Amino acid sequence: MKKNRISKNWLIKRHKDKFFKQSKIQGFRSRSAFKLIEINEKFKFLNKNVHVLDLGSSPGGWSQVVRKKIVNGKILALDVKPMESIDKVTFLNGDLNDRAIYKKILTYFDKKINVVISDMAANTTGNKNLDSYRTGKLCLKAMDLAREILYQDGVFLSKVFMGSIFTEIHEKANKYFKKVIKYKPPSSRKESKEIYVYCKGILKV
Repeated sequence: MKKNRISKNWLIKRHKDKFFKQSKIQGFRSRSAFKLIEINEKFKFLNKNVHVLDLGSSPGGWSQVVRKKIVNGKILALDVKPMESIDKVTFLNGDLNDRAIYKKILTYFDKKINVVISDMAANTTGNKNLDSYRTGKLCLKAMDLAREILYQDGVFLSKVFMGSIFTEIHEKANKYFKKVIKYKPPSSRKESKEIYVYCKGILKV
């Protein structure tokens, strides 16, 4: 009974959310599209010529935003969950931890790219500390890939949750990148521990 009440309250809250409403009006598949729009307005890293890897792409909100911005670049989206097709976005259904998938990403681009974005989050367990830790591990994995695949002046953007693993993420980011900035976009719910780490410029290690 309690679980059903929580689910009902969550649905009511979601439908009152202005970003949820706007996502439906503007044709975005998720409210998270506005987070990427706001982050890009601040840092201006998406332009018509960049090549982008979108990690944790399903249902496709971020890929939709990228597609609207890019004219000549290649876009590859990856998720363990299925995603409906988006014009000029190549979708790869798989797990980043799978070495075969990792190699397919490198093969697809066949050269360095400009931007890696990650909205990956681990499946929730109900334990916030554990969920934060597991999502943090996904961020670290994405960061390793970004360091390998990005141009020298490339950009890595990833969702993280403030928690025990954040110090490790921040230290690794500062080891890999010239610029590291924490940012919480306005459309991110105030009560959420979610923030985004914006990193630019590969450091030679």
